[in-house]
Amino acid sequence: MTLLRCRHCGSPLHHEVIDLGHQPPSNAYLSADQLGRPEITYPLKVFLCTSCWLMQLPAHAAAETLFTPDYAYFSSTSSSWCAHAERYVAAAVKRLGLDHRSMVVELASNDGYLLQYVLERQIPCLGIEPTQAAAQLARERGIPTLERFFGVALAEELQAEGAPVAGGADLIAANNVLAHVPDINDFLAGIARLLKPSGQVSIEFPHLLRLLAGNQFDTIYHEHYSYLSLAVLQRIGASVGLSPVDVEELPTHGGSLRVWLARSTALESGLVAVPAEARQRLAAVLAAEQAAGLESTQAYGGFQQRAEAAKHALLRFLLEARQQGRRVLGYGAAAKGNTLLNYAGVRSDLLAAVADKASSKIGRFLPASHIPVLAPAELADLAPDALLVLPWNIAAEVQQQWRQAGFGHQPFYRAIPQLEQLPH
Repeated sequence: MTLLRCRHCGSPLHHEVIDLGHQPPSNAYLSADQLGRPEITYPLKVFLCTSCWLMQLPAHAAAETLFTPDYAYFSSTSSSWCAHAERYVAAAVKRLGLDHRSMVVELASNDGYLLQYVLERQIPCLGIEPTQAAAQLARERGIPTLERFFGVALAEELQAEGAPVAGGADLIAANNVLAHVPDINDFLAGIARLLKPSGQVSIEFPHLLRLLAGNQFDTIYHEHYSYLSLAVLQRIGASVGLSPVDVEELPTHGGSLRVWLARSTALESGLVAVPAEARQRLAAVLAAEQAAGLESTQAYGGFQQRAEAAKHALLRFLLEARQQGRRVLGYGAAAKGNTLLNYAGVRSDLLAAVADKASSKIGRFLPASHIPVLAPAELADLAPDALLVLPWNIAAEVQQQWRQAGFGHQPFYRAIPQLEQLPH
């Protein structure tokens, strides 16, 4: 048996947190001609490093295998996510005093959903996005975008004489990407290298504290290598010369953190200040993590059992609906939905179709389950009796879209943290 080691500190990984079986990559959507071919699956088993307390999924597949040129996730599909990005840009401009002399770099910039608002303010920017389809969409919007994976080597290239970020970045935005990085040390070291001495980076990620409390096991998939707390990010950041200067608690993705960091030397010299209010926010989140016991194995006990309970409740709901002749269909061909459906073994006999707004997914099939993805209007034509929202984090947006389109007033359900009907 191969000895697994922590991606940060290199310690052996022995403590298993949860096992969700063997699954294909959650964003490996299939075309009709691929349905008869074999699918590659990997263990979806998460471990906890009891040396540095990073919860992680071993890298069973290379990033290039998971984030393929036709990777089907486009951030602009969600109007609420674009609104979140617009608010972020406005706040960041005010916080850092950004203007036409500044440089903003976004890592995992996707289709330009965020940098479009930077460009509107005529602030120089650069997107770094490894997936071809998303990068091309961003360029079509006029956003300079590199199709590369980020790390120290690329940071050094970008700062070479005459390169796009030769003077360093005033702001680096790394929203919902840190979990996707197999070499987390190299990624953060690259950020430290690319920042101006007075620059800051904001890193958003689903908060491990909320993941455990909310039974959000469906956010575990092969593209997510790390599951993070503030304390762990602070520890890894310190190893590459980054220190937190503020933290914000966000409702996105079931509960996220936005952590602002700067070079440790900038804090020591006073070039970047940490206001008293920011110190209090940092201390409060760290205290909540400590109270929850995130740096002890006890905090993770029962997670497997809670996931199994949610799986069984979903299966009972779908089986009873089928027995009663009621048609339950899905909404949102989200990666988290694929983890849930494949863990539960749901196939098209129990969930005949799933709707999604993204044209990149319509006409394709969910990995492993082979459930077809339809346009919302096509799903409405099937006259569902109830709808299961798979991206539960945007359930309110999904319901609003459905109602405003005049598709009907069917009840909506979610399966995480437990099966429940959503309020109208």
